[in-house]
Amino acid sequence: MVEPSDPPRYVSDSAGAPPVPPPGGYRGARRLLAPSVSPAVGAVNGSAGGDGRDRTGSSAEDPPPRSASRRPRSSLGWIALAAAILFALVGVVLAAMGATDAFFSTTMLVLQLVVLGLVVAALVTRPGRRLGAAALTVALVLNGGTLGAVSAVRTAATGSYAGHKTAKQKLWESYPGIKDKDPQIFLDQQSLEELQTLADETMGDVRARLTAQYGLTWVKTSDAQERPERNGYGGESMLVRYSSPVWATTQPVSGYAHKLEVMRTVEEVIGEHGWRGMIAFNDPASGVDPSVIPKMYGGATPQEQVSWEWFSDDRPDPGWFYADITDLANDTTGQYRASREHTAQRTGEPLEGLQLAVVGRYMLSAAKADDFRTALAKFP
Repeated sequence: MVEPSDPPRYVSDSAGAPPVPPPGGYRGARRLLAPSVSPAVGAVNGSAGGDGRDRTGSSAEDPPPRSASRRPRSSLGWIALAAAILFALVGVVLAAMGATDAFFSTTMLVLQLVVLGLVVAALVTRPGRRLGAAALTVALVLNGGTLGAVSAVRTAATGSYAGHKTAKQKLWESYPGIKDKDPQIFLDQQSLEELQTLADETMGDVRARLTAQYGLTWVKTSDAQERPERNGYGGESMLVRYSSPVWATTQPVSGYAHKLEVMRTVEEVIGEHGWRGMIAFNDPASGVDPSVIPKMYGGATPQEQVSWEWFSDDRPDPGWFYADITDLANDTTGQYRASREHTAQRTGEPLEGLQLAVVGRYMLSAAKADDFRTALAKFP
């Protein structure tokens, strides 16, 4: 029992601090283990005033400053970059294989959208922005649209497109003739070799006659060419389009009366080789739409035109004979001269004068006639 005269065991100061516990602590109270503090930290804290803060005012329990934290890695940026590269590699392989139809399938569209979504997600996050930019560059350069266009151009040039064609469609791609044309026509008409001979003989005689009568001299501006004709089923036939060598005068042919004399002489010589009378496409009397003549030939009438185009054929055979005159003396705007100068720089041909050429469509070589008949046997 405590006597009233004894001093109080628990006292409090004026600051309101809690009373100190009795010696040995309160009965039944659990003692918490204090965290171990290194002497250096303790010394620092002690020197700071014993309140747990260092000289900068930071507590030992405060988080480290922002500059001391490690910048987090961006897994999303790496995922976006890897997806863009993988999509580009798949696209390059498909383009090399000629699988053009794959680029326009639903699967490729969905994959492209997934890649785009990953790239956008990486760009909007600070850690993934740099890798997202790299992924965006890859996606912009090697995307489905670009690779699909490259593949389409390649397959169109090589004719290697297979797509989803049936066996029947693939068979007709190798048809040796022309769609909707009787193949017997090509066997009965003059052969490629016969037209080549006719063209050489005709133009040789025309050049000789014009040189003898008008003193014109000549230069060959291009060699003969043969190009396969398309068969109308997506492939190439065994027929060719033949273009003879082109011959041009080295002197201008000017003046309406003089040009008429030259063209009539050409018509006379080719008639001796079986060609029909010539048609002047540049003349409104030829039946050509008069509204297009000024645009095509530089004038409404032959007297004021820059270009003349006369034509003949040797029906029923497929040869076409062309005699064209370019007369820059009638070029009042300079437009035709500029065009001719550009062409002359590219081909080396004279700026103006008379040109002769022969063209043949759907020509079958005599050396391939038997192969043509054998190939036709595969088709009903």
